Amino acid sequence: MTDEHVKGTLNRARGKVEEGLGKVVGSKQDEVRGKARQAQGSAQKGLGDVQDAVRKPKNRP
Repeated sequence: MTDEHVKGTLNRARGKVEEGLGKVVGSKQDEVRGKARQAQGSAQKGLGDVQDAVRKPKNRP
């Protein structure tokens, strides 16, 4: 697990909270910002997956 996994998970969670608060208070700007933060978090997790794949040695017979 890389730092990108952790950052991505935190950004996705923060985005969900921000989006939810935006819906509660009626702020479209906060909703959109929350969705964008969730997308950023997903991208960071994807980057972490790529980093893990590159770092792990392939099993060779």
